[in-house]
Amino acid sequence: MTSSYVDKSYVYAVVRVRYAELKLLNASVLSQLATAGSMEEALKILRDRGWGNGGSEDPESILQAEREKLWSFIDEIVADRSIFDVFKLPNDYNNLKAALKESVMKFDYPGIYISESTVDPELIAASIKERDYKALPESMQEVAEQAHSLFLKTGDGQICDIMVDRACLDEILKAGKATKDDFLKMYAEIKVASTDIKIAVRAALTGKGRDFLDMALAECETLDKAALIDAAAIGVEAISSYLGSTAYADAVPMLKESPAAFECWCDNLITQRMKPQLYESFGLGPISAYILARENEIKSVRIILSGKQNGFSNEMIAERVRDSYV
Repeated sequence: MTSSYVDKSYVYAVVRVRYAELKLLNASVLSQLATAGSMEEALKILRDRGWGNGGSEDPESILQAEREKLWSFIDEIVADRSIFDVFKLPNDYNNLKAALKESVMKFDYPGIYISESTVDPELIAASIKERDYKALPESMQEVAEQAHSLFLKTGDGQICDIMVDRACLDEILKAGKATKDDFLKMYAEIKVASTDIKIAVRAALTGKGRDFLDMALAECETLDKAALIDAAAIGVEAISSYLGSTAYADAVPMLKESPAAFECWCDNLITQRMKPQLYESFGLGPISAYILARENEIKSVRIILSGKQNGFSNEMIAERVRDSYV
């Protein structure tokens, strides 16, 4: 997709991105990782390709180092990285869920906050602890107060998670619509739509009712929320039938194949829509696509390492690995 908003001040940044793309893990390397004989062998492959900080770090430290490298690189090439905040919104709302859990359980859980966020995790934690919701961004205040109150009254953390996740989807779509860049708009729409589909399928498989679906699903332009709820209330076959009439008809064969194949398809959808940005020379699109490619790469490596750690077969791990951007 060619952006209608072309800012040639990003030409230098795009040139830097093109060079950085040469270091992305391609399908061949991901396959090599997936079929590695052990966790240590997989980690060696990653270290040989420059992952981590040069030491013998554990898997989580290596993944965290790569996330930090990504945003440090973006800081180098873009003066104001807040234009990419739409990618960090899920981290903000995950931190909100973490703060709610710590506050209600009255226990500290080290390592549960994500630093790559638009809102300082310490601010979120303090705001929830002190019930000072006005200290949070306006878009987060209402859901923080409502979820906190409900959690304290009922102890039902799952419902609170659903409320916060729904607020996150709404905010992603809002941020996408507010941008001038077509790629970011497209990303926000597909992110919300694919998440809605995943929620609907999981709800159908676990027998969740309409009230749950209405609370969990967000409105978006490429799906009819009411029709998706109707289908999910009937079952997975009905969801497949509905999706067949939408822009997401390609999900149907994957949905019939297996839950893992379907979940993988949802994540790969964004990767496939990113591909045209490999041939763009201007605008935010190529930079945004690179950010997503790196995040997807880190996610794929996490899946592989987790599979190795838990003794999954190479075939099972390979089924869950996401498509490479390059």
